[in-house]
Amino acid sequence: MEYKGAIVLGFVLAMLLAGRMYPFAPVIGGIQHIFRNFSLAALNAALSAFVVIPVSAFAAQWALEWRPVEWGGWTGLALDVVVLDLWIYWWHRANHEIAFLWRFHEVHHLDETLDASSALRFHFGEVFLSSLVRAAVIFLLGAPIASVVVFETLVALVTIFHHSNVRVPQGIERALARVIVTPSIHWVHHHAKRSDTDSNYSTFFSVWDFLFRSHSKTARTAEMRIGVEGLRDRGIFNLISRPFSRSGK
Repeated sequence: MEYKGAIVLGFVLAMLLAGRMYPFAPVIGGIQHIFRNFSLAALNAALSAFVVIPVSAFAAQWALEWRPVEWGGWTGLALDVVVLDLWIYWWHRANHEIAFLWRFHEVHHLDETLDASSALRFHFGEVFLSSLVRAAVIFLLGAPIASVVVFETLVALVTIFHHSNVRVPQGIERALARVIVTPSIHWVHHHAKRSDTDSNYSTFFSVWDFLFRSHSKTARTAEMRIGVEGLRDRGIFNLISRPFSRSGK
């Protein structure tokens, strides 16, 4: 788990730098933007250490022992990654379609400037709820803790990548998009137009949106407005309290 944190932090900083040196869209996010996102990330890191990691480890330790012998080793790891990613697709979609969950997830979408730091910007309420549901999935799936750590690391890295403002050569991005979610896919999800916001839910593998008919045909542009339709971003304290206020309904 400690190695995962170091890897994720190093990758965030590298992608932030790359997004400044080789940007796709004009760089408009300043220190205030990065400070806001890292402040939310710090709260979640503390929550992860005291709640998320112990809950996931507990679920893996006491998981149902129904898995066949063939579902082990590298084959089992690959299957676990696919199943856990499918769960994240539906959980992400639920965060958009269920009003109570959207109150927390909206904090992520209120970000009006996408870069690698945006991948860390989540309300602690969403992180807490997600950890409980993920624990239930781990328990029912019978997934070992090794599969959970590998999956969470892969998801963190690809999430940082597809939120980043790095200009990726079209040919490379087109090839990657056939397998994983890329910036060209996920930026549309952050388009400040509700029909696009409620699409492109995939996190790691890009296939789920095509299978479940949630893929948007909108093409990403450098001028695309990012955020929530009809709303503006908030300060850090307002973001923390927003899901619990009347204005966050």
